[in-house]
This record gives sequence, structure tokens and C-alpha cells, in this order.
Amino acid sequence: MIEITEHLRIDENEIQEHFVRASGPGGQNVNKVSTAVQLRFNVKESPSLPEEVRSRLMSIAGKKMTDEGILVIDARRFRHQEQNRKDALERLKKLILQATFKPKPRHKTKPTAGSVKKRLEAKRHRREVKQSRKTVKEFE
Repeated sequence: MIEITEHLRIDENEIQEHFVRASGPGGQNVNKVSTAVQLRFNVKESPSLPEEVRSRLMSIAGKKMTDEGILVIDARRFRHQEQNRKDALERLKKLILQATFKPKPRHKTKPTAGSVKKRLEAKRHRREVKQSRKTVKEFE
């Protein structure tokens, strides 16, 4: 079991790891060894996630989420497979932990009377500056 919070745990069987060859530094090793990790977690059908966490996670994930509801995390930061596995798992934990917090509701606020007056005064001043730059027509 992978512990996210004290109340939220994910079964390790829900996560699939695929190893692929990574680009970047590594010399000859980069062409021979599959060190990059592609971690897949089915968010849509996971029995471990509460519904509100699931919906927030799907919106937070963005491009990492497929149309089928599978979260794909690509870890290729390190040269060693084990480090990339840990990195991918930590990133998954971080995303799920972020989804557990409810965002604070936004409350509409009104601008103060002073700020409205200041804004309008700045606009009036700017208008006058621009009008003073216009060419003056000659009268006969």
C-alpha cells in the first residue's frame, strides 16, 4: 500500500510501470538500458480515491491525463531506473496530495472609492496628454 495521507492509501496493484529508453546523458548506456519510467494510474476506476479527490485530480493533472482517465507520469530525470521509479512515485503522491485539499472559494470584492477615483483620474490625465499631442487646425 502506498500511503498518501493517514486516511488515503493506494494499492500498488493499481499502478503500472513501463520502462523505456531515455534520451539525454548516459553515454553508451543510453542506447542499451531502459531507464526511463512511464507510470500509469487509472484515476477513473480507482477504488481507493474518494469522488471529490478523483474529480480534482483529473482537473489538476491536465495534459498528463488521457481521455480514458489514466494518469501518465513520465520520469526520465536520472540515469538509474530505480531513481526514476522513486521520482515517478513521488510525483504521483504529490499530485494526489494536492487534489486532497479543497480550494478556498473566491469571494467577490468591490474596489474602494479611493481606488476608483485614482483610476479615473489617471485615465483623465492620460486622455489630456494624448489630446495635447494632436495637431492643431488653423482657422482663417
